Amino acid sequence: MKLIIKYLTLLAILFFVLYGCNSNHKEKAEEKLEEATETNADSTQQTKNENKEVKKTTENIQVEPLPSTYTDLAKLPIGEYANITLEQIESDNERKKIISNLPDISGNPSKKELDYFYRELLRKLQKDYEGPENLINRLKFEFFGAPDSDNSRYQFKENLNVIFIIDSSGSMAQKIDGREKMASAKESILKFVSKLPKDAKVGIRVYGHKGTGSDADKALSCSSSELVYPISNYNEGEFQAALNKFSPSGWTPIGLALREAKNDLASFDGANNTNIVYLVSDGIDTCDDQPIEAAKDLYSSNISPIINVIGFDVDSEGQNQLKQIAAATDGIYDTVTNEGELQEQLEKLNDLTNQWQEWLEMGKQQYEYKKVSNSLDIFTYIAGEQIKAEQESTNIYIILSRLKRAGMFDDKSFEYLRKRNSEYHEWIDNEISKFNEELKALNEQNYNEAINQLQEKYKANTQ
Repeated sequence: MKLIIKYLTLLAILFFVLYGCNSNHKEKAEEKLEEATETNADSTQQTKNENKEVKKTTENIQVEPLPSTYTDLAKLPIGEYANITLEQIESDNERKKIISNLPDISGNPSKKELDYFYRELLRKLQKDYEGPENLINRLKFEFFGAPDSDNSRYQFKENLNVIFIIDSSGSMAQKIDGREKMASAKESILKFVSKLPKDAKVGIRVYGHKGTGSDADKALSCSSSELVYPISNYNEGEFQAALNKFSPSGWTPIGLALREAKNDLASFDGANNTNIVYLVSDGIDTCDDQPIEAAKDLYSSNISPIINVIGFDVDSEGQNQLKQIAAATDGIYDTVTNEGELQEQLEKLNDLTNQWQEWLEMGKQQYEYKKVSNSLDIFTYIAGEQIKAEQESTNIYIILSRLKRAGMFDDKSFEYLRKRNSEYHEWIDNEISKFNEELKALNEQNYNEAINQLQEKYKANTQ
């Protein structure tokens, strides 16, 4: 009961934090619009001059349609300026970057030209929307081992094996909060394995740890992947020694590492083993070794692993690819920006290993805990998607207003683009609202089915 109260409290706190962030964004947007109306003539002329530099012909243009499903929306690449701030939008230099290569729609543009302009502007500001599939996979993962699971991949088996595939490319030497990303990753994993049940096994495969990031060393680095800690029970001394074997070095052969991981797990078939793979990377595969295909091959093998992906301080291009790897294997993708967030993700994995240990003794209270925990995840997801849509819509509106005042197009064109922007984001909001109801129903259904199955199991065992 205490756990339930704790999570309900966290739910309330999170609501105020997320709602506050959204409100602050809208308030700042309004303030910026008021400030922008006072822009002097020199600044307006400067923007007009910038516009002359970025004119682009709209003859024979092909307008890519806006997404008609949330699945299509979530597949769109994250825009280069997805995370731009309101302050940056009002910066002359940043504004010039944003509007570069946008078509000239001064004069009397056609509807097609305006649609093309809006689509190209949206492409630059595209947020990293996430379809409900990732959360549904997360809900299944939260109910891992539940007696109602009809997917053997999500059923606890006699043995539990966890293998980490760790990025050791040169970019992992970058620092966050004064500490090297690699040091943070090692520390987080060390904390995780120290809490493993004694019968659980763990392994570490590293990739990109040889050579350097230079072109001359690419072949060497792209062929470097090593199982530094074979899948076995945790031994503190040996595990620490394994972590000391590698440091940030070269390129990023994710595909190679995933193919080698299949060999690592070859003797742990899915019939008797629950196999979990965690891929940790801070960027895109740089070795052209087909990481998505390699992930699919590992996933579809008789190893039957759960493959989850963590993007550690990763840019938009890296997020796009890592999300594809997770989506191709029905896994979970999470972005973490610091050691604390990485540790938080691994704590969820620790919860799972503890549940495995107590598998035969699972009771109703644990399922109540899971239901509340899932409710928190659903709320976080829905609020996050709503904030993305609000920020994206507001940013586009501010840019359109700024460009209209600068004389890049007339009132009629502005009104068309404004309405286009408003209707598009209203559609997104409606889709998110539907997901909210569907996910809540799914969580309730999973919970009720799990409880019923559990009660039947206990009843049968006592007869």
